[in-house]
Amino acid sequence: MINGNDQAFRLLVEKYRNDVFRTIFAVLRDQKEAEDAAQEVFMKIYTALPHYQNQGFKTWITRIAVNHAIDVKRKQVSRREDIAEDLEQQLVAGTPKDSVEKEIIKLDRRRLVRKKLDELPENYRDVIYGFYIAEKSYQQMAEEQNVQVKTIETKLYRARNWMKKNWKEDDFS
Repeated sequence: MINGNDQAFRLLVEKYRNDVFRTIFAVLRDQKEAEDAAQEVFMKIYTALPHYQNQGFKTWITRIAVNHAIDVKRKQVSRREDIAEDLEQQLVAGTPKDSVEKEIIKLDRRRLVRKKLDELPENYRDVIYGFYIAEKSYQQMAEEQNVQVKTIETKLYRARNWMKKNWKEDDFS
């Protein structure tokens, strides 16, 4: 389609930048992060253009934007978990001996819960993490995932049923 024509690509960016930004912002909910991610998406689009096969351009770039935004969001969550672990380790290091055992038990339980969350099917993991760990509302998660609130309710219902069926209380002790 464009094959290295920088002027044509500038026009493409001009035409679709607001759509790409809105798509990314819906996932990230942070203007600065969304602006940075939008630039990265256009770089991805530029390098992927030779592979584009004329099957709905706006849909194609939107899919690239959504996938990139989800990747950025996952990295943010991962960074937050790393920071939380560092803080937990500092807590353990600075506590009196009698409460060190309690802190270690808490840390072990958290690790176990994280490990169990990783066992969840991916489509359930996001809603369980969002609702129970990140304490997001149904509405927030629906906006981030660009779905209806009812979809979030259904996913949470199914995720809870999956956990009841596949996990035992003994798994957490």
